[in-house]
Amino acid sequence: MKIAIMGAGGMGAYYGANLAAAGQDIAFIARGAHLAAIKDKGLLLSGPAGDIVVDPAVATDDPSEIGPVDAVLFCVKLS
Repeated sequence: MKIAIMGAGGMGAYYGANLAAAGQDIAFIARGAHLAAIKDKGLLLSGPAGDIVVDPAVATDDPSEIGPVDAVLFCVKLS
């Protein structure tokens, strides 16, 4: 399944990393410092159950670059 994660902050990174670890095709839609960090270093999720590393990670600020997806997780702040 191809899934787009709109917003790669705390929640988006958590769900995206776990889905990627489960074998799903994940693309992160982010901006600013988060986008630069994901493109440069991949995505690292550290927690009590262990670390998940998504590297390389597909990340962009332009959703049209990803193409069609099966699902979108919209993980952005309201404000």
